Amino acid sequence: MSETENLKKELLLLETEMTSPEVLANPSKLAELAKKYNQIKNQILELEKIESLDKQINDLEALLKEEKNIDLINLAQAELDNLKKQKQILKEKSGLNQGLNNIIVEIRAGTGGEEAALFAADLFRMYNRFSEKKGWLVDVLSTSQTDIGGFKEIIFKISGPKAYSILFWESGVHRVQRIPTTEKSGRVHTSTASVAILPEATESDIKIKPEDLKIDTYRASSKGGQNVQKVETAVRITYLPTNLVVTSQEERSQSKNKEKALKILRAKLMAQAEEKRLNELTQQRRSQIGHAKRVEKIRTYNFPQNRLTDHRLNKSWFNINEIMDGKLDEIIKEFQKQPE
Repeated sequence: MSETENLKKELLLLETEMTSPEVLANPSKLAELAKKYNQIKNQILELEKIESLDKQINDLEALLKEEKNIDLINLAQAELDNLKKQKQILKEKSGLNQGLNNIIVEIRAGTGGEEAALFAADLFRMYNRFSEKKGWLVDVLSTSQTDIGGFKEIIFKISGPKAYSILFWESGVHRVQRIPTTEKSGRVHTSTASVAILPEATESDIKIKPEDLKIDTYRASSKGGQNVQKVETAVRITYLPTNLVVTSQEERSQSKNKEKALKILRAKLMAQAEEKRLNELTQQRRSQIGHAKRVEKIRTYNFPQNRLTDHRLNKSWFNINEIMDGKLDEIIKEFQKQPE
């Protein structure tokens, strides 16, 4: 199934959801779904334009292989060059270049127990607020929450022009230094959370054989693990060749959760393939791209000193609350100045 067909399928599901009594009685939810609907509809239109150009390009390339008349060959080649230029302009304008549009973000609590989980939730809010300011769409795919509102893990999709190239630098270990609300003596604690930024993979990017999947369903659970639904809508998918496991329980529909779990699986498989490719490069090249590895400590958020320090840039900012509210532009600009 092509990306356009997948989006059309998603659009039909949204139409059904938007007309449900539950959503119609909730104006904020309806507005959120309407925004998502319009964004997907526009994306479909852009993809259909590109697909039309692709068909014309393929037809001309087939013609050039068979044509013997030099004048017709020259005309066809000129038209082919023009169509390719149109396609490139359209992709740049729409942000549909591969790897630049949709991304999967995975945030995991690291050392620090409950405080690390709360920090993971703060990082999610930061990226969510940043996406809102950019007009990007955020769709939560999978969560594992704690009793007091933290996240052991949260995986979500961000859809927006050049999202990957803009947020790529966020991959790595984020460290926070602050006084937890539960701390009686006022002592500063250090906790960590890891962030992975993965380009969304389509079915054409990653081929998955049905026989390589083990799909289990179970009842969705709330904070603390209590079951909250009587039917088994949550989905767990095991990729048998590597025993990689992904889950989703955010939706009330089993089919939607399966779709979300497959998105996570494809993104992780593509990331693993890329990691394998990078590991085959020379040591010198690996050292150049080391900043992308999530095991590295990339940033410290020091709340008592109102200071955020990015260790790769060796640069600090002193407006930590604004940054945590999604004001990441200045940090991103610094990375965009760096040489490739």
